[in-house]
Amino acid sequence: MSDITEYERRIAAALERIGHGVEALAQPVAVAPEPAPAGDAGEVIALREALESERAANAQLVERVRAIKEKQDSTIGALERRVAKLTAQLETGGLDAAKLRRANTQLSDASQALREAMAAALPEPHLINKAMLAELEALRALRASDAAEMEEILAELKPFLTPQPAPDQTEASHA
Repeated sequence: MSDITEYERRIAAALERIGHGVEALAQPVAVAPEPAPAGDAGEVIALREALESERAANAQLVERVRAIKEKQDSTIGALERRVAKLTAQLETGGLDAAKLRRANTQLSDASQALREAMAAALPEPHLINKAMLAELEALRALRASDAAEMEEILAELKPFLTPQPAPDQTEASHA
C-alpha cells in the first residue's frame, strides 16, 4: 500500500506543477532568455568564432570573385579590341593583295603585248609606256603591301619595346 501513497503524492505534485504552469501561461510576462548552461558556454563561443571565420572567408571569396570578374571583363574587352584591329588589318591586307594581283595582271598583259610587238619587229612606244606604267603600279602595290605588313609587325612588337617597371618597384608600390 505504501506504493499507492507514493504514487498519489507524485501525481498530486505533478498536478500542482501543471497548475502553476497554466497560471504562468495565462499571465503575459516578459521572459528573459535562459542563460546557457556553463558547459554550453564554451560551445557557443566556439560556434560564434566559427561563424565569424566563415563570414570572413565568405567576404574574401566574394572579393576574389569580384576581382576575377573585373579581370575577365578587362581581358574580354582587350581581346575584342584586338579582334577588331586584326579584322581591320586582314581587310586591309585583302585589299592590298587584290590591288597587287590586279597590277601584276596588268604588268603581265603589257609585257605580253610588248613581246608580241618585239617579235613582229614593230616596237610601238605606247606599248612600252603601257608596260612601264603597269610595272610602276605593281611596284607601288608591292610597296604598299610591304608597308602594311611592316606596320603589323611593329604593332605586335610595340608591347615588347615599351619599358616595363621593375618587379620590385611594383611590389613596393602595392605594399
